[in-house]
Amino acid sequence: MGTEEQSTLVTQSCLYRPVAVLKGVVVMLKEAVEEWMGAVRKIDDYRWELPQNYKEGMNVPGLVFADEEMMRVIGRDQSLEQVANVATLPGIVGRSMAMPDIHWGYGFPIGGVAATRVNDGVVSPGGVGFDINCGVRLLRTELTEVEVRPKLQELVAALYTAVPSGVGVGGKLRLDAKEIDKVLLNGALWAVERGYGLHEDLELLESQGRLPGADPTKVGSKPRQRGAPQLGTLGAGNHFLEVQVVEDVYQPETAQAMGIHGYGQVLVMIHTGSRGLGHQVCEDYLKVMDGAIKRYGIHLPDRQLACAPVSSPEGQDYLAAMACGANFAWANRQCITHWVREAFTQVFQKSPHELGIRTVYDVAHNIAKIEEHVVPSPSSGQVSKRVKLCVHRKGATRAYPAGHPEIPAAYQGIGQPVLIPGDMGRYSFIAVGTEQAMAETFGSTCHGAGRMQSRAAAMRSLKGTDIRGRLEARGIAVQAGSYRGLLEEASEAYKDVAHVVDITEKAGISLKVVKVRPLGVIKG
Repeated sequence: MGTEEQSTLVTQSCLYRPVAVLKGVVVMLKEAVEEWMGAVRKIDDYRWELPQNYKEGMNVPGLVFADEEMMRVIGRDQSLEQVANVATLPGIVGRSMAMPDIHWGYGFPIGGVAATRVNDGVVSPGGVGFDINCGVRLLRTELTEVEVRPKLQELVAALYTAVPSGVGVGGKLRLDAKEIDKVLLNGALWAVERGYGLHEDLELLESQGRLPGADPTKVGSKPRQRGAPQLGTLGAGNHFLEVQVVEDVYQPETAQAMGIHGYGQVLVMIHTGSRGLGHQVCEDYLKVMDGAIKRYGIHLPDRQLACAPVSSPEGQDYLAAMACGANFAWANRQCITHWVREAFTQVFQKSPHELGIRTVYDVAHNIAKIEEHVVPSPSSGQVSKRVKLCVHRKGATRAYPAGHPEIPAAYQGIGQPVLIPGDMGRYSFIAVGTEQAMAETFGSTCHGAGRMQSRAAAMRSLKGTDIRGRLEARGIAVQAGSYRGLLEEASEAYKDVAHVVDITEKAGISLKVVKVRPLGVIKG
């Protein structure tokens, strides 16, 4: 981490106390961490409470899933202050939660979960983020590493050509106004009906790849202009397409239910979202919400939490537009799935059916959804009842248990698959949801590794490093749009996702099933 970045983090962690000089930055960083360790209360080895009296206006306590080592990492930035800020939202229930991959975000921390009552609570675009329905899709194949390795460079090159990537890059599709409305309404179904994938794919997507309540009339012209040329594109930043291989299987029967047979099987992971369309929807509605907080007399400790009552016209309009963004993202990942199949066909000269390329699952990790959960009644002490809630998951994954009606029939016996990417140099995980998650986190768990360094800090600290050469020395083929992109996404910029997943498993909110490592990486 570069010195300037350390200075910035210290300033944040000390509740915005100015740092006039860089001398003593490391000492101040340590002091900031110790401040947070003194502010939280250890519940058990994997849970920490930020008390409700930590900050005036908190309606619920904060809850952080971490071990002591991870808490000391989390304490370096301002994300715990954001946990406290989220706890002040009107109508919030339970606790303002932070997963172990938490880091500083816009309004809400990335890695945050918060549920508000529909009848008297609010919805906040900051609780979803700018990349609406950024999420992960996992595909399985019947290929093995032994079969893929001789053609790996050719495969990665074919995938890089098939799936456009990079900042602002357009794709192969050109949508007129009428057609983009159909995408916003129908999501992944739109793509399948036009030949971009299989109907069986839809059965294995969260919400079947189509969030209800979408209303294209609530999406302005600018999001449409930005999104129209970008359907079927990967984008840049932390988005990626990876060819992966199974390295460890922790629950063989559960893995088999997902079509994952064991060591050496080749998988494909797609991580992207709603591109410029979702970003602009968020930007547009933050302006709307900024006016709404004044109109409804809502007082917030941070204007980035701008919100409106769920039941208000502004709240309903945002949810309808957000659903459009979510559907665009599912259509996006569906189109990419189709072009992945085409690239494999080109390289191996076999059909997708012969190659066994099937969808395992697709999860959203930036979304707000209307769900029913059991929560204590505020007017009757510990008496619990089912309540309709707006569950914000920002950098957090839904983790429903076995038997939940909203997960596919194929997974009723094992629980919802949870897809947890790491970084491009190490490994990723597949997990499943649990009853504990339903009871404690509104059916939510972590979404990835979580950043330890900002992109600027990674650029400074790794300048001159041959990231591509380092990855290729480990047998990982790389295609990337820029050297800068590789530096920003290097392993050093991220927490160790194995540590993150270990915490969520020991806390009982998801259980790991499979560990995979990268063979080939495509970055924008």
